[in-house]
Amino acid sequence: MDTLDAIILGIIQGLTEFLPVSSSGHLELGKAILGDSSLPEESMMFTVVLHFATGLSTIVVFRKDIFDIFKGLFQFKWNEETQFSAKIIISMIPAALIGVFFEDYLEELFGGSVVFVGFMLIITALLLWLADKAKDTGKPVSFMNAFVIGVSQAIAMLPGISRSGSTISTSVLLGNDKTKAARFSFLMVVPLIFGKIAKDLMDGNITEESVGGSHLIIGFVAAFLSGLVACTWMISLVKKSKLSYFSIYCFIVGIIAIGFGYFA
Repeated sequence: MDTLDAIILGIIQGLTEFLPVSSSGHLELGKAILGDSSLPEESMMFTVVLHFATGLSTIVVFRKDIFDIFKGLFQFKWNEETQFSAKIIISMIPAALIGVFFEDYLEELFGGSVVFVGFMLIITALLLWLADKAKDTGKPVSFMNAFVIGVSQAIAMLPGISRSGSTISTSVLLGNDKTKAARFSFLMVVPLIFGKIAKDLMDGNITEESVGGSHLIIGFVAAFLSGLVACTWMISLVKKSKLSYFSIYCFIVGIIAIGFGYFA
């Protein structure tokens, strides 16, 4: 991986994290097109670092919401902020369990399996199409909804399944308000990202020799800056635009990925 590759992959992560098109899937496709020959665990680690960058950009964009949540928590009451935090914790359980017990298997999927990514993108397209047909009842995210959305987030750990697409679509299919669903979707992943980074640091998995310290830093900066732009500009687009547009995009890219994997 050279400097230009790190920049390109960082920008891909930053731009696609907040759209329902699977940032991890696009990263794997980008690596395949750029000829990345990293070992699966190295490729996975680079992906995690880029997700950490977009996690930070999420915090910057939602800083007011996060401040309000913490302010509500320190009131030590069963208020709206405390309930929201409890729902976030509930939503984390499925993905946390998958990460703990199936991490090695997941790492194998982050090694350039373009055909697999293609099929997962088609599944994402189907999910977005179904969500586009669902009626928005305006309901807030309930505790049971939070767990179900958490399950969809766990499934989205597969490269090619859009995390934001699956969580927002699941929430909409459950009849939740689209604006609240998008806010919940973007905030629910932040603790998982930071938890994953903390775990890798304690386990010694993130080292300068893993991919190359400079490439990690360059990719991180590229993902963070592009994530700031994308999160600010694209969140409104995700809320207002029809999910069918993203469904068509994911379907087309999925077909191309499958073709590329079989014939390239």
